[in-house]
Amino acid sequence: MGGRMLESYACGRWHRATDEGRAVVSPVDGAEVARVSSTGLDVAAMATYARETGGPALAALTFHERAAALKALGLTLMAGKAEFYAESARTGATERDSAVDIDGGFGTLLSYASKAKRELPNDVIHLDGPVEQLGKKGTFVARHVHTSRRGVAVQINAYNFPVWGFLEKLAPAFIAGVPTIVKPATQTAYLTELVFRRIIESGLLPEGAVQLLCGNPAPLLEALGGQDSVAFTGSAHTAAILRAHPVLVERSVHFTAEADSLNASVLGSDVTPDAPEFELYVKQLTIEMTVKAGQKCTAIRRALVPESMVDAVIEAARARLDRVVVGAPGAEGVTMGPVVSLAQRTDVLAAVDKLRGAAELVVGDPDHVAVVGGDRATGAYLPPMLLRCTDPEAPEVHEIEAFGPVATVIGYRDTAHAVELIARGGGSLVASLVTADPRLARDVLLGVAPYHGRLLVLNAENAGESTGHGSPLPVLVHGGPGRAGGGEELGGIRGVLHHMQRTAIQGTPEVLAAATGQWVTGAPRVESDEHPFRKSLAELRIGDTIEGGPRTVTLADIGHFADFTGDTFYAHTDPVAAAANPLFGGIVAHGYLVVSLAAGLFVDPAPGPVLANFGVDSLRFLTPVRADDALTVTLTAKQITPRSGADYGEVRWDAVVVNQDGAPVATYDVLTLVAKTRDGGEGR
Repeated sequence: MGGRMLESYACGRWHRATDEGRAVVSPVDGAEVARVSSTGLDVAAMATYARETGGPALAALTFHERAAALKALGLTLMAGKAEFYAESARTGATERDSAVDIDGGFGTLLSYASKAKRELPNDVIHLDGPVEQLGKKGTFVARHVHTSRRGVAVQINAYNFPVWGFLEKLAPAFIAGVPTIVKPATQTAYLTELVFRRIIESGLLPEGAVQLLCGNPAPLLEALGGQDSVAFTGSAHTAAILRAHPVLVERSVHFTAEADSLNASVLGSDVTPDAPEFELYVKQLTIEMTVKAGQKCTAIRRALVPESMVDAVIEAARARLDRVVVGAPGAEGVTMGPVVSLAQRTDVLAAVDKLRGAAELVVGDPDHVAVVGGDRATGAYLPPMLLRCTDPEAPEVHEIEAFGPVATVIGYRDTAHAVELIARGGGSLVASLVTADPRLARDVLLGVAPYHGRLLVLNAENAGESTGHGSPLPVLVHGGPGRAGGGEELGGIRGVLHHMQRTAIQGTPEVLAAATGQWVTGAPRVESDEHPFRKSLAELRIGDTIEGGPRTVTLADIGHFADFTGDTFYAHTDPVAAAANPLFGGIVAHGYLVVSLAAGLFVDPAPGPVLANFGVDSLRFLTPVRADDALTVTLTAKQITPRSGADYGEVRWDAVVVNQDGAPVATYDVLTLVAKTRDGGEGR
């Protein structure tokens, strides 16, 4: 035995199996790299430990505190990535492939940390939508909220992304406050285990927040319940088996799958061989065929081009693919490594044979491939293979996925035909369209959007910034309908909310304010002798209120504002035209004049804890203000959000401006930055 025995991290300690385990060999040279087994491990106890130790520890942290831990972890792992690159090469990954996996994974941690800090409150509850008034008098209201589920997120990952694959699932679950159990694919588990060791050694995550299972996950599924979730990446066949698992069905375990995907890339009918978009299309196609040796769930499998352009695309692709150097990662000149195993090479070739029932192999010969720094007898090497479809209606090209460096060029007659062919893939993760015609783009996107989780429109204008067809991004949904599994991952904060329970809370405004930590209309206001702007974040409380006014608006005020700002719209300056307007019936004040006058009624001018006003949200003008109307404003502390690591926080104030009859003329939220203490210290 030449490989090290991989260990699982369970219940706060590393576990080594009691048997010899299963051998894992490198696809580069056939040498044994590791052995994998979970024999002797109490897998069910891992779920209990996650719920009873990891869950409470995470629940005690706010979104911002979780984000800070995730950011620190991302930076720590990024600083030590050299050893991960070395281990990644043993999986068959070139340096470019490793960057996609390793840097992509660490970048996802940092992206989620940043988005959580910006878009989520420094709290443990997330508000979803506005308050719903359920009764006429406003004493019975409701609101949707998200809270962390009290379960565990189980992830079962594929072999092709041993780093990114688990981090892109871990990041949103961690921000949501849900502990994770990682089950890596056996073939590349040695890289996942190495990264996981560094995570545990960092001490940056709460105990029980993450665990690692190297081996058989079946016993774990038996221990799951309605608060738990399973996220699977792999074949559609395995996804179907898991989806029908009796425990998952009977206990309503949340299940998400990201499975097979016959992704398509379309060359627009407007593109000619001399257009820059033609080169972009061919370049993208060949890159997607060769990155990770085509072992990407987002790789292009079907290249749809106008019938008249098939030959041109094939010849241009051939010129690029002929320059690809296959061999051992790190060997001089190598640009594409092997597929993950000899078994996978066999599967790819079997799929190509089936495809050849409806297509001819025009680039690449699997029986004659030059290998640099490696041996085809012991390594899982393949050339990039491009096929030309002889019958675009044949089922093989729309049903068979060769999960390797393989793509098929398919000719289409017109846009409608292209849309029809794409849809025959049965649902995919991503499709791309290369075109310079926005109207054509709309026609294609409307036709294929129902079958895809993501769509890329590429042209000469955005090519310099485009991340490419096959790059899932943390801020965008990663998933697809139908054959692709029907699930969604990532998508920014959407991925976080996937792990949380949305609950509708009904009650009085006072109950909602207490439950959500945000003042709502109808909840008690607290008036004091001290102006709220004189209070630091440590002293301010939800419901603290100041009332200012009345202030009478004059024609002179309206005229001065028009002259000063240049806003001479007729409703403010022309009595005859204003009188003819059915909404106004005469001269009215500018809406922004109303807001400006209101600010003068509530602002405390002296230096103090309020540092700055940084915005206004949800501004609405409800009733016209005329000359001689008297305005009164009520400002109430609505939400208080301390910023982690800063000596100030954010305060959202509810502002209501009414006229002399008590009719609201304007409503909005005022956003301020407020010091945590009067002396500028951290405070709460």
